[in-house]
Amino acid sequence: MNEVLLRSLTPGVLAILVRRGADFAAAEDAVQDALVEAVRVWPATPPRDPKGWLVTVAWRRFLDATRADAARRRREESVGEEPPPGAPRAVDDTLQLYFLCAHPSLTPSSAVALTLRAVGGLTTRQIAQAYLVPEATMAQRISRAKRTVSGVRFDQPGDVATVLRVLYLVFNEGYSGDVDLAAEAIRLTRQLVTVIDHPEVAGLLALMLLHHARRAARTSADGSLVPLAEQDRGRWDTRSIAEGVGILQAALARDRLGEFQAQAAIAALHADAPTAEETDWVQIVEWYDELARLTDSPVVRLNRAVAVGEADGPRAGLAALAALDDTLPRHTAVSAYLHERDGDLATAARLYAEAARKASALAERDHLTRQAARLNARE
Repeated sequence: MNEVLLRSLTPGVLAILVRRGADFAAAEDAVQDALVEAVRVWPATPPRDPKGWLVTVAWRRFLDATRADAARRRREESVGEEPPPGAPRAVDDTLQLYFLCAHPSLTPSSAVALTLRAVGGLTTRQIAQAYLVPEATMAQRISRAKRTVSGVRFDQPGDVATVLRVLYLVFNEGYSGDVDLAAEAIRLTRQLVTVIDHPEVAGLLALMLLHHARRAARTSADGSLVPLAEQDRGRWDTRSIAEGVGILQAALARDRLGEFQAQAAIAALHADAPTAEETDWVQIVEWYDELARLTDSPVVRLNRAVAVGEADGPRAGLAALAALDDTLPRHTAVSAYLHERDGDLATAARLYAEAARKASALAERDHLTRQAARLNARE
């Protein structure tokens, strides 16, 4: 495989796709898929026209992705902006597709990646960010998943845990504002609750409802992010909070704790506090301890460090943060916040600026930049 040749051909292939009408981001995804396929195929059967081969494969990938995206948008348009409470009338084909893509022949991580790309409509870049891996690594994982299921019959539904993971990631991507998929994820999870009696399914629905209830307060009129402590709690959806808490309590009563129930319990404690100052941070730390035991996730431990800083003081939070890998996403932002709480404004301003440079989302980058500017002005 001549990697130099591939790199030299990439700009030209990308330019051709853009001239044919593909938007730049979609063209990049398609070319990346074609390059991964070339790495797999060319050593055995090198093409006579490498550039023509890449253009053909990339254009097909672009058309496939466009059709999948159009189908996803049609499904979204058929759903109201806010998911209604209560059981849905019927289970549609979308949820069945989630189960079929979570094929038994795939590993859970590959099944999640494939479903997010093929059914959820997320880009390879968004999926890679959710998994904290390079985009090229995720592109290869998705391509391997496609090869694994090519030729197999999709008549064996996948594992419910994999489907829950997919729905959780789809909701998170929608909640971030990059792709508005939160309502669709809630709709599908409501359907899942009606067909599967499992506390973790209920826990996921409760978690989604509790987070979705705060959505209107998460941004200001100009679109800038509003931190949880500064949100207008009068804008929170009390109906969704009540429904989420009720579902969570019923799930916890079954004494089969899972990570989604634990996350929902943390969200419920935030929702239950009349003001930010009245938040029960000690209990939140205890729930993060449970969640860390269940998942051993570095992101959970990062969030736990924030909670420890609130419960036991910023220096305790910084001590918890010091035990974590400083390359974790949001690590620098958390460090900035805790240093500000500890009164070290110069260090906090520097770290906010550094975190802004690392942020991938525009709203987050703007928020962190404003935080740095605010502290620099005080200094």
